[in-house]
Amino acid sequence: MARDAMGYALSALNHLAGSGVLDRLGVRRTAENISYYLSRSSFSAISTSARQFRNLNPLKRPQRLQAPGETRDLFDLNITDEQRMIRESVQEFAREVLRERGEPADTEQSIAPGTLEQASELGLTLFAVPEALGGAATERSPVTSMLVAEDLAHGDMGQAIAILAPVSVANALTQWGSAHQQGTYLVEFAGDHPPVATIAVSEPAPLFDPLRPACTASRRGDHYVLKGTKSLVPLAAQAELFLVAAMTEDGPGVFIVEGGSQGLGVEADFAMGVRAGGQGRVTLDGVTVPVANRLGAGDFDYRAFVDLGTLAWCSLAIGTSQAMLDYVIPYANERTAFGEPISHRQGVAFLISDMAIELDAMRMLTWRAVCRAEQGLPFRREAHLARTLVKDKAMGIGTNGVQVLGGHGYTHEYPVERWYRDLRATGIAFGGLHL
Repeated sequence: MARDAMGYALSALNHLAGSGVLDRLGVRRTAENISYYLSRSSFSAISTSARQFRNLNPLKRPQRLQAPGETRDLFDLNITDEQRMIRESVQEFAREVLRERGEPADTEQSIAPGTLEQASELGLTLFAVPEALGGAATERSPVTSMLVAEDLAHGDMGQAIAILAPVSVANALTQWGSAHQQGTYLVEFAGDHPPVATIAVSEPAPLFDPLRPACTASRRGDHYVLKGTKSLVPLAAQAELFLVAAMTEDGPGVFIVEGGSQGLGVEADFAMGVRAGGQGRVTLDGVTVPVANRLGAGDFDYRAFVDLGTLAWCSLAIGTSQAMLDYVIPYANERTAFGEPISHRQGVAFLISDMAIELDAMRMLTWRAVCRAEQGLPFRREAHLARTLVKDKAMGIGTNGVQVLGGHGYTHEYPVERWYRDLRATGIAFGGLHL
């Protein structure tokens, strides 16, 4: 379904904002106020997808990526040469693009379209699609996905979520999608213009349990009818494809829902942090999807689906916590009080040392869980331990980072204020991503 009038108005304003016309006419402030008002207004009832998905690559069987064949007898945390090259490219992008645009994206509560286009040039979605479907992936590597998530979040966590959401959908379709689902949807991610896609798991409920979603999917002949509400869904207003978690008669499942489906509504869901991810609230009022759109080909593991999403959030928290640590160390060494750097004070030095220790502990537990997932070993216990530690220590690192800067840390002038808000999300977030 095409955009409504509000969508066209916002699009036109965005194009104008990128030109010099508004400055020459002296009306930039007025246009920005109009854009802000429209973006805050509810854009419910319609999602913005106009893409038509068709099964362009009929498959006899789904394509699966195997875990890396290389094994080591000794405990070794070294990464491969290929992973190192990928990290170097992602780190450069995070440092030169995401870090610089972090504050504007947070203020606008949306990632800039140009940033998504630049991110697509990294080819992250191609590495999630098997070669047989036009991608570049030859093996499944949650470890590589984890490293990418960590490095992107070192630049800016909110924008990292927006970039990783479509990649996460491609990962899930590669790991569990049926032949029909891969031929219809996954092949699109290997094209020049991969679809804007996202995962909807979280719900606006106290103590939400992803294993017991309130959103329901009722079987009606050869279709499922979805009813419920999802919250904090990345790229919600722009998404052309959703993976929605819902409870069925035989337990929780995940359903492929195309943007613009009848009964699918999206509205703003303003959050404390990770605002650049474009989080929105998605309502499903009798959305009908074919039975063939239930994710999986008989091998779907919903708990692993949730756990891999949890580990993705852990990776994001590690990257942001590392950014916080990298910022406060030189600050403490350069900031003077009473004639000496504040790092000479034991209270400050011990605080920063604790941040470094806790960060390493977060990284080791997360790496352990992701490595087991990559090897095909059970990792439920390890994922739970990683999330339990990360949601506690990451928020503590955010608090301590602000504390080191004192009053400066509580102002927009310094990025630690935004990182603090972003890290708070790790305590409640479950969905939206998938390693």
